[in-house]
Amino acid sequence: MAMMQEFKEFAMKGNVVDLAVGVIIGGAFGKIVDSLVTDIIMPPIGKLFGGLDFANYYIPLNGQAANLSLVEAKKLGAVFAYGNFFTILLNFIILAFVIFQMVRLMNKARNLHEHPVVTPPPAPPAEDIVLLREIRDALKK
Repeated sequence: MAMMQEFKEFAMKGNVVDLAVGVIIGGAFGKIVDSLVTDIIMPPIGKLFGGLDFANYYIPLNGQAANLSLVEAKKLGAVFAYGNFFTILLNFIILAFVIFQMVRLMNKARNLHEHPVVTPPPAPPAEDIVLLREIRDALKK
């Protein structure tokens, strides 16, 4: 019974719950970035490189015909799928950049919350200014 209580305390800690939420949101966000790269970014790049789906670019290693789709070529043997790798690498770079920006903004917000910007009181006037003011006030009398 003690082990179950210990497990319950572990599972209900804030860090574990935060991690679970982060993994779920990260998975969903990863799908969004994948769609962005696959459906929005890669088609124009593929058009520049001959009008094909860039993810289907490969070098046949088993004597396959070069005009097959990547899936068909893989069925016939090994291929060097550099286009698919490039697409996945671009997904990772975009995802890493967006996560970096989110963490950066969160850190800035946390720093502002923990250490609010406090303007220091103005410095007292210099001694000669104080003396000049006293002389001015004395002359007015």
